[in-house]
Amino acid sequence: SSDIGAALAKYWVSEGYSVSGTFRKKSFITKELEALGINLYYLDLNSSKSCSELIGKIPNDYSWDTLIIGAGDLNPVGPFAQTNFKLWEVSLRINFTGQLEVLQKLIPLAKAKTNPSPVCLFFAGGGTNGAVKNYSAYTISKIASIKMVELLDAEIKDISFTILGPGRVETKIHKATLDSSFEIIGEEFYKTKEMLDNDLCYPIKNVIKCCNWLIHQERDLISGRNFSAVHDPWDQDKILKIIENPNIFKLRRYGNDFFI
Repeated sequence: SSDIGAALAKYWVSEGYSVSGTFRKKSFITKELEALGINLYYLDLNSSKSCSELIGKIPNDYSWDTLIIGAGDLNPVGPFAQTNFKLWEVSLRINFTGQLEVLQKLIPLAKAKTNPSPVCLFFAGGGTNGAVKNYSAYTISKIASIKMVELLDAEIKDISFTILGPGRVETKIHKATLDSSFEIIGEEFYKTKEMLDNDLCYPIKNVIKCCNWLIHQERDLISGRNFSAVHDPWDQDKILKIIENPNIFKLRRYGNDFFI
């Protein structure tokens, strides 16, 4: 109900899609979305009860062909050794396990026999290619989500499961960094501040374009894979040649072979 999710909802409504979504807090954005005819349902990913109650609120004849799972929270930030572990577990719930609990309940509601197949799209984050210090809960959740997409792809053949790294987009997720300090999280504090102050973020409009590309692709092209809106040639024909490698855009030790 905010940031990338709200932007996608507004765009798809303008294109004639029927859109439903969730919110945790009412805001001027939720009012704006509801005014556009979007059905919004309360959901707290940190509550299993809330996840169960969501399904009870959805109309009996409801079905989906595109499911976007886009919640994200950087908290708690700071070194793992000094982090409140209860808050660390909450982060995993919000960024990973709670999302999967909702997905499990929504899988039976996917539209059958659509072409291309129904698409479930997650969002990844930083940390795939290195050790991003002081954001361990968020990073681990996103890495786990990337692998879960591959597992879901292997188990469920009539839905496409994919995950997208949107890049550094101007969203409220950065508030956790700005509310901290250089002393706690190091250079990432100033890097984030410079990015936001100088309009260096990756445009949300480009993320929307990439999402639209993903949801209109055949399952064999996207399912089980982790894409980057910023770095991958998703809008070029050469992507068809690249994905011939079954290990591309996936978590792998493949290629790390060594000989003694």
